[in-house]
Amino acid sequence: MPYLAIDTSSEQLSLAITNDSDTLGSNIVAREWHVGQKHAELTLPYLRQLLDDHQLTMCDIEGVAYPCGPGSFTGLRIACGITQGLAYAQNIPTMGISTLEALAEACGAIRAYVCIDARMNQVYCAAFERDGQTWKIVHDAQVCNPEDVPQPEGKDWFGIGTGFSSYADALKERIGSHLSQIDANRQPHAREILQLALPRFAAGLGKPAEEANLVYLRDKVALKTHERLQK
Repeated sequence: MPYLAIDTSSEQLSLAITNDSDTLGSNIVAREWHVGQKHAELTLPYLRQLLDDHQLTMCDIEGVAYPCGPGSFTGLRIACGITQGLAYAQNIPTMGISTLEALAEACGAIRAYVCIDARMNQVYCAAFERDGQTWKIVHDAQVCNPEDVPQPEGKDWFGIGTGFSSYADALKERIGSHLSQIDANRQPHAREILQLALPRFAAGLGKPAEEANLVYLRDKVALKTHERLQK
């Protein structure tokens, strides 16, 4: 039975599905659309289209993966809510995947330094190193000012994420000497979310719909005027 992944954490909507129970992720079909702020109204119609194209229904799906953060608060809530609804209706497990780890998976490198624009003149960041088929966390996910991101040891890190576009100068000064490549435009995608989720589903780590949750790195989603001026 196939697995499904939904990502609405950016202005892009992406969906991914396996044609069978392949746990290595070699048989993933993924699609994406630039939808702006219309995830809530377009996700289910596009999902229905994807399932129809592969002669599937939700009754065939064995598990649903989604981005658990960090990222756009509204976008993450949409993905989590839709995942909960689909999983609850079919009594299938869910799997939350870090958007930062999904970007690391997308870079194809051994060392990944991920920075996502967190607004408010800050970034969400984390560093990962490939350990066989999995990622080892070198620097835990955190939200901070771009000039304060943790400095990784050594060189040949692949910088990836929108933070490298929004705060290019500050990040170059802080960690530029450690980086060998930068992809400043890459967004999280359902393809990599599903690639990371498949072995975890196979290991029985999926959670019931009511336990699907998000990770919040920022305690406050808005700052008062005087707080913004201090940043």
